[in-house]
Amino acid sequence: MIRLLLVSLIFTLNACSALPTSSIQSTPVTLSASELAFSKSMQDRDFKAFSAFIADDAVFINAGSPLRGKAAILSHWRKFFDSPSPPFSWRPVIAEVIVSDGLGYTEGPVLAPDSTEIAKFYSVWKLQPDGDWKVVFDNGYDICNCKQ
Repeated sequence: MIRLLLVSLIFTLNACSALPTSSIQSTPVTLSASELAFSKSMQDRDFKAFSAFIADDAVFINAGSPLRGKAAILSHWRKFFDSPSPPFSWRPVIAEVIVSDGLGYTEGPVLAPDSTEIAKFYSVWKLQPDGDWKVVFDNGYDICNCKQ
């Protein structure tokens, strides 16, 4: 009887441990909050915080010349943190998730310092085991002939 009880307990604990521990964080609201915090890192001029949102194996499309991996992305994006004022900002207007796969999608406008919309961004996020969202793909398109 004790053996049966122990085997049942082991199977129950094993089944519980297989459940996603961070499913509560896999919502459009938490994804949107992550995108906003990502954007805020640019506004705060906090390159370290910015880098924390990018997955190690991320790909930023970069106008058809992909930046592959976090190191390449950060090397390219570092220039956007050199000035005391941010050169642009962004915010999500769409955020959706596939809870079962831990994937998320955000899109929205990219704004010049005067709030003129200059581009659109499109990002794919992956929910990490620790419950944080990280960007795995990023793309954007200019919508004006703005000075770069």
